[in-house]
Amino acid sequence: MDTIIEVKGLKKYYKGFEAVKGLDLSVNKGEIFGFLGPNGAGKSTTINMLSTIVKPSEGHAQINGFDNVKEKNKVRASIGLIFQASTLDEKLTANENLKLHCKFYGVKKSLREERIQEVLEIVDLKENRYKIVETFSGGMKRRLEIARGLLNYPKVLFLDEPTVGLDPQTRAHLWEYILKLKEKAGITIFLTTHSMEEAEICDRVAIMNHGELIALDTPEQLKSKVGGDIIHVSTEDNQAAKSLIEERYGTEAAEDGEGISFRVENGSKLLVDFVKQFDIPIKSVNLRRPTLNDVFLQLAGREIGEDTGSDKDMNKKLARKGR
Repeated sequence: MDTIIEVKGLKKYYKGFEAVKGLDLSVNKGEIFGFLGPNGAGKSTTINMLSTIVKPSEGHAQINGFDNVKEKNKVRASIGLIFQASTLDEKLTANENLKLHCKFYGVKKSLREERIQEVLEIVDLKENRYKIVETFSGGMKRRLEIARGLLNYPKVLFLDEPTVGLDPQTRAHLWEYILKLKEKAGITIFLTTHSMEEAEICDRVAIMNHGELIALDTPEQLKSKVGGDIIHVSTEDNQAAKSLIEERYGTEAAEDGEGISFRVENGSKLLVDFVKQFDIPIKSVNLRRPTLNDVFLQLAGREIGEDTGSDKDMNKKLARKGR
């Protein structure tokens, strides 16, 4: 299968802090590629390097066959980018925002009207074309940003935490538009997220932790590596419960802030005896199949939602430096 993104030894450090540590990966044409990890894992820094916003400290990447340092303009012509925070001018109409972006990306005058109509139709905003953006809902603004990112017919669309701050219903609708877009345009989508639901939609998922790639596979293959069932139990003394589970069942148990999780081969068979025979009073217990969060917990020893802040801090520092 043809690749559209090739990354070799990509690093970014700032005053001794290494935000991305020698990243190697490739992304296939037409796939939805998920970049999963907690805030601070290095996801946004990686996207900033791939999209030429930030210069790598070491290593290199190719997007659509172009070097992200030596051929910046060709890379930029090949990509669309939707940031975490909105970059729309909310005092302008949707149409004015899109026209401005056409100029920035060098879309020919003769093509602008056709392109604007086309992208607004994809995200179902044709009837809102001449409305002021500050009157839009959060979901409508995100859809407009996606439309804007499509104006130059990108080969790769980077989505950096595209549904942050949106309610569940709006997130679901936004994903309908993204999947429709992939089917209609056949573009490659590179998605950063810390949402398990969004990662499940991806064709493949790369898991980042503290700037390092720790796993890369399909969601199902990643979950199969955990294996078995997961029992999650909350007790009156979780530390003691963890030690007891590891001693009694010969398996590693992990604390997650709310209780203890551990893997077993046949959870439904074990669960009744576990509740009856456990020596520490149980507050709650449940049985489930492994999730991508379990994969991350097993590999990294912490929850996907735990925030080190390093990636955010890195981006703030770079912004202050104007880099």
